[in-house]
Amino acid sequence: MEIQINHKPFEVGAGASLEEALAKAGVPAEGVAVAVNNRVVPRAEWGAQKLCEGDKLTVIRVACGG
Repeated sequence: MEIQINHKPFEVGAGASLEEALAKAGVPAEGVAVAVNNRVVPRAEWGAQKLCEGDKLTVIRVACGG
């Protein structure tokens, strides 16, 4: 099925979890925040969050600086 990660199409298997999709896309498990369809998903829920066709993921990398 097709989802979007930061506005780019990405293919995952049917019934894939958010955690599986992020791992397949090479997104690190640390230092990022993720929203599915504009709803932030806590890291503890990534494994349980099932994705659907057309879901839009926004991945934000945490940066330090000043």
